[in-house]
Amino acid sequence: MLEKSLVEKILNEALSTGGDFAEIFVEKKNNCGLFMIDGKIESSLSGRDFGIGIRIFKDLYSVYGYTNDMTEENLLKTARKIAEAVKGTRADITINLLKQDIENYNKIEIYPETVLKKNKIDIMRRGYTAAKEYDSEISQVRVSYSDSKQNILVANSEGIWAEDERVRGRIRIESVASNGTEMQTGSMGPGASKGFEFFEKMDVESYGREASRIAKTILHADYSPSGKMPVIIDNGFGGVIFHEACGHGLEATSVAKGNSVFAGKIGQMIASPVVSAVDDGTIPNEWGTINIDDEGTPSRRNLLIENGILKGYMIDKLNGRRMGMASTGSGRRESYKYAPTSRMTNTFILNGKSSLDEMISSVEKGIYAKYMGGGSVNPATGNFNFAVMEGYLIENGKITSPVRGATLIGSGSEILKKIEMVGNNLAYGQGMCGSVSGSICTNVGQPALKISNITVGGRK
Repeated sequence: MLEKSLVEKILNEALSTGGDFAEIFVEKKNNCGLFMIDGKIESSLSGRDFGIGIRIFKDLYSVYGYTNDMTEENLLKTARKIAEAVKGTRADITINLLKQDIENYNKIEIYPETVLKKNKIDIMRRGYTAAKEYDSEISQVRVSYSDSKQNILVANSEGIWAEDERVRGRIRIESVASNGTEMQTGSMGPGASKGFEFFEKMDVESYGREASRIAKTILHADYSPSGKMPVIIDNGFGGVIFHEACGHGLEATSVAKGNSVFAGKIGQMIASPVVSAVDDGTIPNEWGTINIDDEGTPSRRNLLIENGILKGYMIDKLNGRRMGMASTGSGRRESYKYAPTSRMTNTFILNGKSSLDEMISSVEKGIYAKYMGGGSVNPATGNFNFAVMEGYLIENGKITSPVRGATLIGSGSEILKKIEMVGNNLAYGQGMCGSVSGSICTNVGQPALKISNITVGGRK
């Protein structure tokens, strides 16, 4: 993407004013996005993006800049301009770039750019048809399709030269059910770090029907009761609560500055003994999987919690300096326009020993959250508020009637300790996570969980 000799010149220019570390991030990305409403393509967007980011450290001080003009003159000029923010005496640093051997966890069979747009639309239409024909109360179906290929190069003054190729695809089906007076929505959004083979092998009709089933179910549901009660959160995207309320608090972005309830608690019991959790960027072809992070560090499996005990954080280079700890391969960014910081990849609670049926039968009165929706969280405190997209009453150990309008309210540090049972049905859910380094692809995940009591917001 850039000649090695030019990269070395840029890094040397970046260190000219006394910086002790310099990094260059080069990105080339192709995107395709399609949007369908009521069986018709409403928009079709495709494009290419190219840019270069340059970062300099001086002790704990960091400065970042970027450009999409790749001429040698401009790149050296940009490096000099960024370096002006660093004051010091140039150290005697010899740069010897060595190409890293990278393990590839994401094998690609069919590159999306080789596939006709017609074939992509055919996949969308199959999902649309299955969703629309599910029931006469389905009034509208929206389908979005996206694929991307991102090539990156990371080189730095420590001698790292690492390249990676990332291919991802996702489809989202959103169904609206209406009875003439009100509407409810259900959605499904599978994604993976795969090529077009992901869509060819997908049962897209089942996702369409499931989106419509959720919408119709909630349309006819009564409002949820409110108060403190046991809640069972099912697997897959249910892990969004752990991701938001706990995962962000385990990122060095917040830990290094003391802005996390989990700061300084390595080795301490922070969760129920039945809870173990990891962040693993090496699971083949998963949505959040990366071969290297955006600082050139190899991806790895990071143990976060083991039997309730805090074992580690997710750490990037700069915050690793602040903490006196090494990077865990967690430095991520949306694009060359952002400096990286510590972020999640595939973050999930590990399987336990209980079955979903055992959990349900243990509850006299509570809520079963089959699918979670969106929510909000304060990373400093872990306080959260999440909507339940599809929920049911549990009465006398059995799932009974569906409910709508339920929200789960609490704090991550408290909820971790109130997990009584962990299921054996681990699954993942795909999402986009926003933070100071932009929006990135992340997997959430968990088996079903039983929380002894949590505040449920409702209307009854």
